[in-house]
Amino acid sequence: MTHPFLDLAPLGAAQFASIEDRVARLLRTEKDVVVMQGEALLPLEGAIRSTAGPGTTALNVITGPYGQTFGDWLRDCGATVIDLAVPFHTAVTAAQISAAFEEHPAIDFVSLVHAEAATGNTNPVAEIGDVVRRQGALFYLDAVASVGAEPVLPDAWGVDLCVIGAQKAMGGPAGVSAVSVSERAWARMAANPQAPRRSYLSLLDWKERWIDGGRKALLHAPAQLEMLALEACVERIEADGPEAVMGRHRAAAAATRAGARALGGGLEPYVHEDREAAPVATTLRAPAGVVASELVSRALSSDPALPLAAGGGALAKEMIRVNHYGVDATRGAVRACLAALGAALGERGLPVDVEGALRSAEEAWR
Repeated sequence: MTHPFLDLAPLGAAQFASIEDRVARLLRTEKDVVVMQGEALLPLEGAIRSTAGPGTTALNVITGPYGQTFGDWLRDCGATVIDLAVPFHTAVTAAQISAAFEEHPAIDFVSLVHAEAATGNTNPVAEIGDVVRRQGALFYLDAVASVGAEPVLPDAWGVDLCVIGAQKAMGGPAGVSAVSVSERAWARMAANPQAPRRSYLSLLDWKERWIDGGRKALLHAPAQLEMLALEACVERIEADGPEAVMGRHRAAAAATRAGARALGGGLEPYVHEDREAAPVATTLRAPAGVVASELVSRALSSDPALPLAAGGGALAKEMIRVNHYGVDATRGAVRACLAALGAALGERGLPVDVEGALRSAEEAWR
């Protein structure tokens, strides 16, 4: 039998390099970009293990679960870790970063998540980058959820290691990711005796065997389907225009927050301030006495394809996520989610105004 996913022609080094170049243009970066053959946890962990060690003093910003994971990796590398945790319903500020440097002047590494899809907040990376740059620390950024939904500008923001993934706002698969690497970051890796070598986690392998060799010979057989899908994602963003794609995500977030406020029934945005809410996904706080996961399950019974999910772990009791990213950054997806949540709340006897919510969402879409 024939199938479009089978019997593909080999993906050569030249095409692989051209896809990296397109990702670099999307990020507006002149730095080296390495496309990694795995979900974004691969470069996220690889970048930390390549640059951190016993001599590292890291400021690890926690605005959601991924920040907690980064702290674990840093400690496992032997780094001294200073956690800066803020409530998940808000964002960290540049002033808080500056205060941490004043209290701990030895900090030479800062890890931050740009947008936390898991908690629905987004952090002011440009302002934070100014602080980090003045202090001379290495700046590591998880932009997996934010790329495609809001600007991601590693060069302008002074980011040394910027990790992205295709599976959210870019509308692609989870099996491919990328990282931009500054010369400072490469130098830190080269000086780190603990940096992985001859390992799937190794960025230095890509540097020495791929980039330094003029990108002529790949380290191993690439994941063809994922690479072709990544290329298609970037092509689609280029065709629509990055501003238009980001505009749809901003509009979806504004509409969801406005609709949730008008819906009633005790539902409200989880992130309090609109300016701190991520465009990639909107989190909502379930009404008192209602378990979020049960409410989501009921809402999905009418249409299991809706981009609705309960929060992860302990947040499953209180948080609802509207994942309006990628192909779901549409009026239709937002309206369908609000209507389904309204119906589920109404079944519990809570007073809701579905029509009012849909009107508010439409008015907020801009």
